Amino acid sequence: MSELWYRQPAESFEQALPVGAGRFGALLYGKPDCEFMHLNEDSVWSGGPRSRVNPDAPAGLQEVRSLIRAGKIAEAEQTAFEKMQGCPPNMRHYMPLGDLRIRLRLPEGEITDYRRSLDLSRGVCSVSFRIGGKLFHREVIASVPADCLLLRFTSEEPVTLTASIDGRDDYYDSNRTVTADGCTMLEYDGGSGAENGIHFACALHAVTQSGSVTGRGNTLLAEHCTDVTFAFAVYTSYYHPTANRMQLSRCTAAKALRNPWAALLNAHIAGHSKLFSRVSVRLPDSEAPELPTDEMLEQVKSGDFTYRNALLTLYFDYGRYLMIAGSREGSLPLNLQGIWNKDMWPAWGCRFTVNINTQMNYWPAESCNLPECHLPLFELLERIAENGAVTAREMYGQNGFCCHHNTDLWGDTAPQDLWMPATIWPTGGAWLALHIMEHYRFTQDKAFLRRYLPVLHGAALFFTGYLTENAAGQLVTCPSVSPENTYRLPNGETGCLCEAPAMDSEIITQLYSDVIEADRILGMHHVLTDTVRQQLAHLPKPQIGRNGQIMEWAADYEEPEPGHRHISQLFALHPAQQIAPRTTPALADAASETIRQRLAHGSAHTGWSCAWIANMYARLQEPEKLMQMLTKLMQHSTSPNLFDMHPPFQIDGNFGGTAAIAEALLQSDSSGITLLPACPAQWHSGGFRGLCARGGFVISAEWEHMHLQKIEITARAGGSCRLLLPQQFTAADSSGNSIALRKEADGFMCFEAVPGGVYHLSAE
Repeated sequence: MSELWYRQPAESFEQALPVGAGRFGALLYGKPDCEFMHLNEDSVWSGGPRSRVNPDAPAGLQEVRSLIRAGKIAEAEQTAFEKMQGCPPNMRHYMPLGDLRIRLRLPEGEITDYRRSLDLSRGVCSVSFRIGGKLFHREVIASVPADCLLLRFTSEEPVTLTASIDGRDDYYDSNRTVTADGCTMLEYDGGSGAENGIHFACALHAVTQSGSVTGRGNTLLAEHCTDVTFAFAVYTSYYHPTANRMQLSRCTAAKALRNPWAALLNAHIAGHSKLFSRVSVRLPDSEAPELPTDEMLEQVKSGDFTYRNALLTLYFDYGRYLMIAGSREGSLPLNLQGIWNKDMWPAWGCRFTVNINTQMNYWPAESCNLPECHLPLFELLERIAENGAVTAREMYGQNGFCCHHNTDLWGDTAPQDLWMPATIWPTGGAWLALHIMEHYRFTQDKAFLRRYLPVLHGAALFFTGYLTENAAGQLVTCPSVSPENTYRLPNGETGCLCEAPAMDSEIITQLYSDVIEADRILGMHHVLTDTVRQQLAHLPKPQIGRNGQIMEWAADYEEPEPGHRHISQLFALHPAQQIAPRTTPALADAASETIRQRLAHGSAHTGWSCAWIANMYARLQEPEKLMQMLTKLMQHSTSPNLFDMHPPFQIDGNFGGTAAIAEALLQSDSSGITLLPACPAQWHSGGFRGLCARGGFVISAEWEHMHLQKIEITARAGGSCRLLLPQQFTAADSSGNSIALRKEADGFMCFEAVPGGVYHLSAE
């Protein structure tokens, strides 16, 4: 069992435990006399859709381009602030739903044997303790089958409980108990206040077999009970614009509680475990010790690595748990905090930040065998493409679509905020569109690819018109930025707006390559494909600077902040695969030197940047440096509940760390599959099950003393399976028939797989 557990209740957000069902979730504190929960629903944002494109943008674009090319960066940035910023500058932001408190009138006496836990494999949060030898227990689940948050309180001595919802005093409309259909419920009506804002209604229903449940004002009162089950349901105007949301909430909560707790619990566990159990990782000494999670973390923070592998295995499982809990079909994608937010004005608006953070949230989705959890991102991408077509036309005079460095639940694509290092960056939609081919490469789902091909084409179509020729005859973006970074000109001035930042060229190179590949796979010929093929040859390639680093800008500028958290010029290394030790060794060495220089000046000081560097070291096949980054992630950027800390809490580091562990054990690209490419010496023996490779292969493996012993491969769609194997293996299909492995010129071993085929390889 993979479990977080503690000997005391949570005292802060960073200690509380999350449950979620994609669309809704809660963060639990587990105090004996009061279960306090922050409630969230993923569509509760600050307002409705609106147009924010600056009408002066087309004229401003040409003026800014001219100023940049004349070297007048300060003037270009001033003009951009005046003519190209969004109007108003900020899009909608994510908000909490409210807080739920369930208070218990406990008997007098000392509390002993307290235990608070989150079972990752079952998706169950539990609290238990004793008073006078009597056991008090609670379980909390966010159930997809019931569409409810469900709480079960049991005790060996009758207690009285009161439940109330609050936390949005300046926004809620009503908060009362009612009797409907013979059930006493607590109702909570609220919204963002704006006429076109997000409005919601929720209902809390309780049943007991051993006492009574009544309503008292704005509380539910369960008296003299040894068992109480609560069901909390919520619906919003985003998902249900015309429905009677209160009636829907009432009916959902009441329907859930017509079932016994065991049936509710079993249905939830079955659905959650089906996803969670697909993958497992086993490392040396990774069995969970009899040590609470926070104490195990503190040992690693202090430099005692006895339980480091156990903590990393737990962290890996926790990332997969958070994906399942926070991103399900029909929900919105994971935002900066997943779905768990307590603040009306959260840091950075808790939006979808698409200059790396939202993308990082989904790095482990495919490799860790959760492709359906990836789908909410594509559903939002369709809205981005629709709105981004308006932005592309009205702001830049272009076809296709674009998105800047943030978006919201409505798919807003205009520039966000007034921060020059980030705001005027038109490449966010292109980066998001790259997830389309990544999902296909892992799943081989042609129906999916066919559905989203217009989105992929739209992202590329924008750049076929937006790119402009520079003095060297290359096609480049202008204006743009290298996300959130600043350069210093030879005259000592600093700037952000620029022409041809390296990341843009790398993203567009990948985007154009994806369009060509997608059209080939689907057997299509589109005139756009001819255009991108022609333009692809004129895009800048990664360049090595005077200090041996990959250059971030078209010129080899100095950086005012050489330890910057973004290393955008290494997009080509990760998440793209344009730089690799096997195929571009000189660029790979330069990428390693780039990271070294950044770290020497203090980079990786945020959780997500540390996780990104861990993934880069995995791609560079530098296992000990990868372990250093994973250790740093635990020591400096992980809170007691294992949430990643930017700081504050930002969930992308959790998913980046999970992806890095998977990347250390299994990598795949157009060449084939490599096992244990960046496996540190501390992981000398172990195994994994269910990790996924591009080409549609599901892989399990075992190794001892850094030598692979057994490999199992399941082919989702069949085709050529190519493996880079360090030693000789024999192969057989599931019936025991021998399979010939042929060695190809590049050193990969190859065999032809049939759809659904299972193959076993054993070391000779």
